[in-house]
Amino acid sequence: MEQLAGRVAAVIYVNDENGYTVLRMEVDDGSQATVVGCIPMAAPGEYLTAWGTWTRHADYGEQFKAAYTERTMPSGASAIFDYLSSRVIKGIGPATATLIVGTFGDDSLNVLRDHPEKLATLRGVSMKKAQEMSEAFRRQTGMRTLMEYLAAAGLAPALALRLYRCYGEHALEAVEENPYVLTSLRIGASFAEADALALANGVESDAPQRVAAALLFELRHNSDNGHCFLPEDKLTAATAQLIGVETEQIGEGLDILLEEGEVIREPVSNVTACYLTPLYAAEVYVAARLREMAAYTYEAHHVSVERVIEKLEAEQGIRFAPLQRETLNAAADRQLVVITGGPGTGKTTSVRAVLALFDAMGLETMLAAPTGQAAKRLSDLTGRDASTIHRLLEASFSPETDSTVFRKNESEHLRCDALILDECSMVDMALMKAVLAAIGPSCRLVLVGDADQLPSVGPGAVFRDVIRSGVAETVRLTEIFRQKQESRIVLAAHQIDRGEVPDLRANKGDFFFLRRREAEAAAETIVSLCQERLPKNMGIPSGQIQVLSPTRKGAAGTEELNKRLQAALNPPATGKQEFVFGSRTFREGDRVMQVRNDYDIGWKTEGMESGYGIFNGDIGYIRHIDPASESFTIDFDGRLAEYVYEQASELDHAWATTVHKAQGSEYRAVVLAAVRAAPQLMYRSLLYTAVTRAAELLVVVGDDEVVRAMTENARRAKRYSGLRLRLLDEV
Repeated sequence: MEQLAGRVAAVIYVNDENGYTVLRMEVDDGSQATVVGCIPMAAPGEYLTAWGTWTRHADYGEQFKAAYTERTMPSGASAIFDYLSSRVIKGIGPATATLIVGTFGDDSLNVLRDHPEKLATLRGVSMKKAQEMSEAFRRQTGMRTLMEYLAAAGLAPALALRLYRCYGEHALEAVEENPYVLTSLRIGASFAEADALALANGVESDAPQRVAAALLFELRHNSDNGHCFLPEDKLTAATAQLIGVETEQIGEGLDILLEEGEVIREPVSNVTACYLTPLYAAEVYVAARLREMAAYTYEAHHVSVERVIEKLEAEQGIRFAPLQRETLNAAADRQLVVITGGPGTGKTTSVRAVLALFDAMGLETMLAAPTGQAAKRLSDLTGRDASTIHRLLEASFSPETDSTVFRKNESEHLRCDALILDECSMVDMALMKAVLAAIGPSCRLVLVGDADQLPSVGPGAVFRDVIRSGVAETVRLTEIFRQKQESRIVLAAHQIDRGEVPDLRANKGDFFFLRRREAEAAAETIVSLCQERLPKNMGIPSGQIQVLSPTRKGAAGTEELNKRLQAALNPPATGKQEFVFGSRTFREGDRVMQVRNDYDIGWKTEGMESGYGIFNGDIGYIRHIDPASESFTIDFDGRLAEYVYEQASELDHAWATTVHKAQGSEYRAVVLAAVRAAPQLMYRSLLYTAVTRAAELLVVVGDDEVVRAMTENARRAKRYSGLRLRLLDEV
């Protein structure tokens, strides 16, 4: 390798996701050179030494491709001015840089880092602004050091932001001491990335530290796939394969985790189950509490259920079906009631009736659902305030435990007499534990959902297991009401649920099928539907149409569809701000989705309400982008949240989403891409869930053979969970 050294004159291009940078360097010998490579957060004025090779680009000519770099902060007033005026430090632009360098000269960076009180003596600089600039400088230099360390190991600079948010100025020390902290939920590196760094730092391949980290990774990875535990033999075999050691060498690492209390081992049915301790505690708690609640009945409640029914029938002009009457009688007498049924079977009417019954009984009732979209729909349908579970329980993140914590818990219960929880098929084991811990010992709980939809993304199949156990009073609504019998969406959903391929030829009413055998043709049709055909012919604005796909990949996967839909529905325009983050462009007006829980993001409403936390699955649109501060504002249904550019790694465009991401939401119109995807995505409950997301119109675009194959595939992935057996007291 050759060496090239000089001063950074200009930064031409930066990819924020991977740190790839193109810059112009004033080389020490007086020449100029274009340097390319992973040089995160480079800025004019820095002194850079690079090791690499000369290459020739077909369009841009000769370039120096840097494999490694060392950087020195600028020295001398001129270089410091170039550095500060480049806006590399948030809050400092050319005007402020002129003030700082003009006053403090060669000592400017020392003042900026260590003496913000001196900055406050400058004209127009308050003490608060001086402290903010100083903090931004220290953060930037700390982040840059951290990014360089990670980049040298081939890790994405985006991880540095999360590390810094967790550990602050001690982030580098934390990752050097234990590279496996990178795999924590809040940071999100893969085990392979952390493991490569650990091995490069001298950790032995069979070191107990590495084995233990691999075991925890396997358990966490499989919890993300829905499992509450893994059988010990499967866990041992998977871990041995992951890190390339013999299965006999896994035992010592597992013993360490058992001794430290991070893993619990217990017989479940005919296997030896290994649980992450929090999941074990959640499963045991949920089973015990639900079993106790299911057995509890109330004494006389002094309210005539029949009179409540008569009053509701008169007010709403409806006639309750026998099963709906059964629901009300159960809700009056039982502490725990489960209501399940498909579309059009009267779940909403039943929930309204239960709410009215509880009102008549003088009960304070709260309503909640797993996602923001589901909570909004529940509120619209009942006319009452409904909240997401996370907001109701006042969720936050604990860096100490690397987990979600809830302010509402066994020590501080929710102030309610009853809780109605909708879309319960989405509620995983940990969240159900949090709900049960937050309600008082006498609080009623009504669980509502469709057991035939996709199970929760997180571990367990709580709703289905509760129903299968038979311990709770369960009302299964099966009758499709007359007004819903005319809906082809509802009829198709029930056909799919029974394993019958719906009629794709009728093309009338609220359900249409457009055959496009090739994914490329399907994608073109989907864009045309959203841009022109549905707004023009059906009167449905583009903003009320949601595109769904079973997959992220391919021409009709969500990644490619979002690019096409952005170009069609929100193209560039004069005065419309945008910024590039990695391979994606974010633009004012873009529809976006938060793809990971972030408990630190603050939000406020026009009515001056405020709070913290934007959660996985929340959908909003970019209202404003401010290039000067490198920040942008997202409107999440009236909650305005401020982001910085780096946080774009937590977002996806959301004109198109996967079916899994659409769980719990309902849209006025759904356009579904029925295209071939990985075999594990081609099954009945995924198609059923997609179809039931549409309220007024469903257009399926794609291959009728895909619809047939998905309908006929009744596979349900096995989930390792002991909840049903614990509910039956058989563990």
